[in-house]
Amino acid sequence: MILVTGGAGFIGSNLVAALQERTRQDIAISDRLRDGDKWRNIAKRELADVVRPERLGDFLERHAGEIEVIFHLGAISATTETDADRIVENNLRLSLDLWRWCAAHNTRLIYASSAATYGDGAQGFDDDGSTEALSGLRPLNPYGWSKHAFDRRVARLVLEERPAPRQWAGLKFFNVYGPNEYHKGEMKSVVAKIHPRAKAGEPAVLFRSHRPDFTDGGQSRDFVWVGDCVDVMIWLYEHPRVDGLFNLGSGKARSFKDLASAVFTALGKEPRIEYVDTPLAIRDKYQYFTEARLERLRAAGYQAEMTSLEEGVRRYVQDYLEAEDPYR
Repeated sequence: MILVTGGAGFIGSNLVAALQERTRQDIAISDRLRDGDKWRNIAKRELADVVRPERLGDFLERHAGEIEVIFHLGAISATTETDADRIVENNLRLSLDLWRWCAAHNTRLIYASSAATYGDGAQGFDDDGSTEALSGLRPLNPYGWSKHAFDRRVARLVLEERPAPRQWAGLKFFNVYGPNEYHKGEMKSVVAKIHPRAKAGEPAVLFRSHRPDFTDGGQSRDFVWVGDCVDVMIWLYEHPRVDGLFNLGSGKARSFKDLASAVFTALGKEPRIEYVDTPLAIRDKYQYFTEARLERLRAAGYQAEMTSLEEGVRRYVQDYLEAEDPYR
């Protein structure tokens, strides 16, 4: 059996779809569906079980001899969440519990970290997983800190050769976009936010630059197609001897202006963009540049090319956002 925490979420549901296409293993997920449309992310899947997070411990004990690997993607992922106690309980403590459980039961663990661990990027974007390198990073919000805290604990446990899962891998996801993110509200990708405006013939609205070294719309991110993220996770599943902390992005920073233009192009329209001031509440913490270094992932053996921004946006817009059924 394969267990995916956060399996009804954005990245998790895309992973579940791919796993079901490539393996005959039973797949169970742990997640909260609540009263919105999040259930549609998994409506096409055949699942062994759907477990509420507070019942996960009981589920693990009942299936201790069956679970081969846990993909731990469940978390409070909103960078705007301010309840640090809630974040610790969901993002750090649960991760530590799963690490200990996997170590005790000879189970593999592939977990989600985040590019938010890099903070403002002043220390670069090198996925050096050593205790020394990690100690120099300064996340800017409780979400990024919670992911960083777990990365640091893993680094310490591995360094001291304390009990560890049979395979472990942490993935620092950059700016992921693609289908099944519709339940995320304001945390949806910029592609999903721009699409309805572009389709209606309205201009995309981007933040104005407040730094002289960046033009308006020139702020850049490492935007990565969700299908590439899934491919890396499947590759790790198929290569159980690969351990480590790895960046997961496209490896190439692109501007928000490029991203917006790609959405209009996918719709067959000329780009229209307007700029507004970055809100004061986030202006001093706003990242102007992120770019994943992929050398360690490549050195570990993953050689597939990452999808270009234009192709990824085209797929998302034409195959999902413009489709009658936008869900994977």
